[in-house]
Amino acid sequence: MLAITDTNYEELAAQGKPMVIDFWATWCGPCRKIAPIIEALANDYADQAIIGKVDIEENEDLAAKFGIRNIPTVLYIKNGVIVDKQVGAAPRPTLEEKLKGIL
Repeated sequence: MLAITDTNYEELAAQGKPMVIDFWATWCGPCRKIAPIIEALANDYADQAIIGKVDIEENEDLAAKFGIRNIPTVLYIKNGVIVDKQVGAAPRPTLEEKLKGIL
């Protein structure tokens, strides 16, 4: 699973692909619940989008940049703009539909 960090975010964003970013923490139960879904989407859509996770405790700057207040929060970014988001755990069809919306 791609770890998106304070230091590599700009480089990843510069690739120009749509991005799906899961903001999470190790102690968050709902975050662990959606982790396998995010990983499966990352594998299934590897050639179409950048899909990764941001540990909010290790990457406070990125969490602050996007105004993350609740986790899990999954952001859907296209052309550098947040076009959709999911706050809280959701089933794969919900997360995948939002991903398809930015491809």
